[in-house]
Amino acid sequence: MPRRFFFFLRLALVVLSFFAVRFVYTNFSPSPSLSHPPHPAPAAVAAMSRSGPLRLAVLEADTPQPQTRERIGNYTAVFTQLFQGACDTATPPKTLAEELTISGHGIVDDLHAYPSLDEVDAILISGSRHNSFDNDPWILKLVEYTQAALATKRVRIIGICFGHQILSRALGCKVGRNPKGWEVAVTDVDLTPEGQRVFGLEKMRIHQMHTDIVADLPPDAVALGSNDVCSVQAIYSPGRYIAVQGHPEFTKDIVTEILFNRHTVGVFTDELYNDGMSRVANDHDGFAIARSFLKFLKD
Repeated sequence: MPRRFFFFLRLALVVLSFFAVRFVYTNFSPSPSLSHPPHPAPAAVAAMSRSGPLRLAVLEADTPQPQTRERIGNYTAVFTQLFQGACDTATPPKTLAEELTISGHGIVDDLHAYPSLDEVDAILISGSRHNSFDNDPWILKLVEYTQAALATKRVRIIGICFGHQILSRALGCKVGRNPKGWEVAVTDVDLTPEGQRVFGLEKMRIHQMHTDIVADLPPDAVALGSNDVCSVQAIYSPGRYIAVQGHPEFTKDIVTEILFNRHTVGVFTDELYNDGMSRVANDHDGFAIARSFLKFLKD
């Protein structure tokens, strides 16, 4: 046969082979949705891949008094001590390193100190001598960051005193001076039924150091406690935030130093100082409150 015939025959076989392979791949290959499942959303990836201790960022809105700084360190160290005590007194005891990885961020003098919200599971806003209702740049930045954390619907928030007020401000509540004045040292807080369930206490005893308050309850919040001096002592939104007006992290020594220093410079009257000193050594529920924080973070 002529060579031209064999050339066209080979060409025809090549073309037929190409279309045969394409037909088989198109009609009999596994569905892409089965062989290559769609990538989950970033939040879902984070939820599935997260294991081990939760990442808690302490937003330090102040520095401790000099003796406390020398003895313990900054407020991240103070809260680490609190959570360590909570783990040690749990039944059965827990290991802090298995519960939390704690990082500290001094936010008063550095507007860029905030951690990325993608890199934390929870934030804790500390107490502060500053006014939560002021409009200083760092306070406005903190309110904005808190709102961003709320918007993630993933990052959980713990608010302590000033932090309780900042959280409430971020939620649209009014914060300001308490016309009833200061609340200091260990005081009793009457718990609501939900407060008793959350904290595991009939009544809460907690160190206080404030003259500012949250005036009203955030729209989605559950009230956890109140007393005659402050009607919004603790708030809660499951899976989102928990906050207290008092200081579970404070101890007798920490509060004694604050009382003494503020009395010395005339911030506290003799009457207020003596009243606080009469209760500063009373038993309080700091570790129990911190255990409820740990449970809140895990639930």
